[in-house]
Amino acid sequence: MIEPEVTLELAIKHGLSEDEYNKILEILGRIPTYTELGMYSVMWSEHCSYKNSIAELKKLPRTGSRLLVKAGEENAGLVDIGDELAIAFKIESHNHPSAVEPYQGAATGVGGIMRDIFTMGARPIASLNSLRFGNINLPRTRYLLKGVVKGIGDYGNSFGVPTVAGEVYFDDSYNENPIVNAMSLGVVKHNEIVKAIAKGEGNLVFIVGSLTGRDGIHGATFASEEISEKSEAKRPSVQVGDPFTEKLLLEATLEAIRSGVVVGIQDMGAAGITCSTTEMSARGKCGMEINLDLVPVREKNMTSYEIMLSESQERMLLVAKPEHEEMIKKIFAKWDLKCVVIGHVTSNGNVKVIYKGNKVADVPAETLVLGGGAPVYYRESRVPAYIESIRKFDRNTIKEPEDYNKILIKMLESPNICSRRWITYQYDSMVRTNTFVNITDDAAVVRIKGTKKALAMKTDCNPRYVYLNPYLGAEIAVAESARNVVCVGAKPLAITNCLNFGNPYKPENFWQFKEAVRGLGDACRAFDTPVTGGNVSFYNEAPDGPIYPTPVIGMVGEIDDVSNVISSDFKDEGDIIVLIGETYGHIGGSEYLSLIHDTVAGDAPPIDLNKEKNLYNLCLNLNQKGLIKSAHDLSDGGLAVALCECSIASLNKGNNMGAEVNIKSDLRNDFLLFGEDQSRIIITISSGKLSEFERFINSFSFPYSVIGKTIKDRIKINGIIDLDILTIADIYNNALKRRVEAIV
Repeated sequence: MIEPEVTLELAIKHGLSEDEYNKILEILGRIPTYTELGMYSVMWSEHCSYKNSIAELKKLPRTGSRLLVKAGEENAGLVDIGDELAIAFKIESHNHPSAVEPYQGAATGVGGIMRDIFTMGARPIASLNSLRFGNINLPRTRYLLKGVVKGIGDYGNSFGVPTVAGEVYFDDSYNENPIVNAMSLGVVKHNEIVKAIAKGEGNLVFIVGSLTGRDGIHGATFASEEISEKSEAKRPSVQVGDPFTEKLLLEATLEAIRSGVVVGIQDMGAAGITCSTTEMSARGKCGMEINLDLVPVREKNMTSYEIMLSESQERMLLVAKPEHEEMIKKIFAKWDLKCVVIGHVTSNGNVKVIYKGNKVADVPAETLVLGGGAPVYYRESRVPAYIESIRKFDRNTIKEPEDYNKILIKMLESPNICSRRWITYQYDSMVRTNTFVNITDDAAVVRIKGTKKALAMKTDCNPRYVYLNPYLGAEIAVAESARNVVCVGAKPLAITNCLNFGNPYKPENFWQFKEAVRGLGDACRAFDTPVTGGNVSFYNEAPDGPIYPTPVIGMVGEIDDVSNVISSDFKDEGDIIVLIGETYGHIGGSEYLSLIHDTVAGDAPPIDLNKEKNLYNLCLNLNQKGLIKSAHDLSDGGLAVALCECSIASLNKGNNMGAEVNIKSDLRNDFLLFGEDQSRIIITISSGKLSEFERFINSFSFPYSVIGKTIKDRIKINGIIDLDILTIADIYNNALKRRVEAIV
């Protein structure tokens, strides 16, 4: 193939700006080759370089006493959990691929994040996800939902890692641009941690795993542009995954790391060989020389451009000393995987690429990578015009319902509230037998075998709140994810995040991003939950506009003793129900306002971060004293929905325990029952321990109310709601399935 002449016009077609092309000319002192142009275009894409976000991300709290690496320094965050153990975890997006090829887009998202974990020497023990789709009544939405869920389930189930938690949200803003964020967590011994680094002049560079094909070429640049009518033509930019090969790669990689002969290793994710060679070289302040003739390929007549940019899955780049070549090859041969030396480490800082006897690339590694020579921009930001108008909303202008039984049933049918069992039943949540708490609880809990320890984990974000108030909404996303892990008995430890936003070149979008990052930072500092790393996904935008700003939080908490785990289900008849926190009836951005009154307006609920942190400490201390029988945070749908969820969880576990509640309040009943005020948890305690509970909680000076007791079979609230648990459980458990399978 005769390579095209490199010009400014060709560079622009590759997604580079004129200034960026001129910078490449300045760096190289010459016109780049076609292969070099491809390398710079993918590495300087938003997906790889974070050029429009890195300046803001640096403002986040990225260090802590328990963090073993700073955020962004390695493939994933690494946190010490004691006993010479650490956890590696990260979340990433696969939004654009899932929009055009939902099954493979979601599946390879799971595979990619798993490789980020086990390349650090950690064995993955849990998978999570955060999904956003459009109006569920649309055929396209149901098509995307079915494909994404099947892709996640098939890959995770075949790979053998439990999918333990996640969230799903539906809104018209995601009609054309779904959000598919995948998270993974693994455990590693301190002495088996390995870095994504190349060092040692003369050390060998291996490519291991699958063959290299043409799938996924320019996947990184595809993820750095808006969804449009032309996106369907970019299906070749979507990778194809093989979970069975990935399972072999996992075992071979961990065996090689345990052998002590691996100098460094990195997954070939976005930008493939280009990314791994340049990033590993830049981290080690060295270079590489590689020969593409040695790369095992599965297609004929591939060009150097295609081989360097391919994003074929289940591949790694590994560096080891020459004397360990045979050992490395023997390990990967044992697992029936390709393992080929394609080059060596150099000391000049350049990545030099040879193909068919020609030098097709010779570029300074540092100039391609995040934090090195990649461009950094400070985008214009402007408050969107809609903010002023929606803030004028007066909640008293909406009509109060006449039949609260009907309203509560409609709330429980909402696709944003109802059970996700149609989805979760497609995932194997119990493989490896470490999963402790059922997937329907506030957060998942996974044991660490050989210890009493467990980890709690949850993904969370209410995008409506972030749309109304990006700063406050992002704070709430961190707070609710922390509250989720607290409600299962865990102390919040650290977060990873996936920041899903629109086109950053539009000032209104960038204002949302800046404000959300500011909110994340303030909340993480308040809760002492540093950011271990994550992902930014811009350009989540279709011709009719951007998605709701969606900064997804992946929170991890630690439990010293699994015997202290709390579940959300009501336990015994006559237990006392206590509401911890205060109720003001805030409905701005609430599910009630959106679903019942077809309105998204007002402001996100106010939150006091110090009060929120005190709530966590109170709940954990109450649990240590053995005073809590169940706990559940109040979020989407408010108090009435939370009470139903605890009752349904009880029924799902073979116990038909409901609630009889009477709450004194001056609020309108709809604001009282469906308001989404923050910093609230409902717990149950044994009736005989009420006095002890009150003495203890009063020492914390934290507001609470005894609101009722558990009863058999029914949900009764303030004389205006009286429903049978079996009825509401059927509605709640099957609403999503009925919607997905409906013909509309």
